[in-house]
Amino acid sequence: MYIKKLLKPFIATTALTLALAGCGAGNNTTEGEKESAPKEKQEEKVVNVYTARHYEADEQVYKDFTEETGIKVNVVKGEAEELIERLKREGESTQADLFITVDGGVLAHAKENDILQPVESDVINENVPANLRDKENKWIGMSTRARVIVYAKDRVTPDQLSTYEDLATDKWQGKVLARSSTNLYNQSLLASFIELNGEQAAEEWAAGIAKNFARQPDGGDRDQAKAIAAGTGDVAIMNTYYVGLMANSADAEEAKVAEQIGVFFPNQETNGTHINVSGIGLTKHSKHPNNATQLIEYMTGKEAQEYLSANNYEFPVNPEAEKPELLQSWGEFKAQELNFDTLAEHNQKAIEVFNKVGWK
Repeated sequence: MYIKKLLKPFIATTALTLALAGCGAGNNTTEGEKESAPKEKQEEKVVNVYTARHYEADEQVYKDFTEETGIKVNVVKGEAEELIERLKREGESTQADLFITVDGGVLAHAKENDILQPVESDVINENVPANLRDKENKWIGMSTRARVIVYAKDRVTPDQLSTYEDLATDKWQGKVLARSSTNLYNQSLLASFIELNGEQAAEEWAAGIAKNFARQPDGGDRDQAKAIAAGTGDVAIMNTYYVGLMANSADAEEAKVAEQIGVFFPNQETNGTHINVSGIGLTKHSKHPNNATQLIEYMTGKEAQEYLSANNYEFPVNPEAEKPELLQSWGEFKAQELNFDTLAEHNQKAIEVFNKVGWK
């Protein structure tokens, strides 16, 4: 099953308990009024979210939504695969209205498992371009992040950089840093190469990167940046939002590391820089679909998009939202164009390729 072996042990915290047990409490509407009231009037002012995103910025957006609409947001946090399995197990009895996660392949996996339903909203369609929505609107993009080349400013100049493929050439031997092949971000990157360039070219790239490692893959994206600052390697493959988080970290060491690295968007003359998407879907058995749709509309609106971008350093999906100064300083870039479903389709092959070439 897609990503099941890749995810960390399930960690869940829940805010549903009393809120779910008290559904309908304090409702003074008579039975006759209930029968004649429109559907949206009958919904309790609550929306229940299962999310694999564990960011403070998301929590603040939920609070702002509640203040504006009076609709309470209850949150269950966990790893994506566990939440998908939970939704399948709960079936019609689930209290979840929305499923939120990172990675287009995971969103495709959720869709394949028949736990989502289409969202119908002109507001959402206006907020989010079609290429960042499922073709059936079973999930909606809420932010993107680019997987870029990060480099040591004191040892590498941007004119030395060009493409992901160039990192696999001899000139970068002993200088490349990357996370483990078990990392979903790397698997989706390679899956995108399989889709765009073919399996053989993707394998040759992965083999070249493995040959050029400055050290065996170790740690997360931030650890690659720290290894650049320490002189272990000169370039690394990283997600942009980690650079933003480090640059604005309360940890003085992380902030200092961020000052020493630059961001480069590769493949601008070919297929474009790889991007991935965080998305939100309406669960198949949602009890509060109108409230849930309102939350999606809110989270993809200009104000919430600007807040998420300014505080989590992801790229907004809403083209009307202004990016924070740091993201603007990196410049505009051409993004890969592909169906995010293909990240799930090629995931197993990507794992096989990584194993074959020795990218541990």
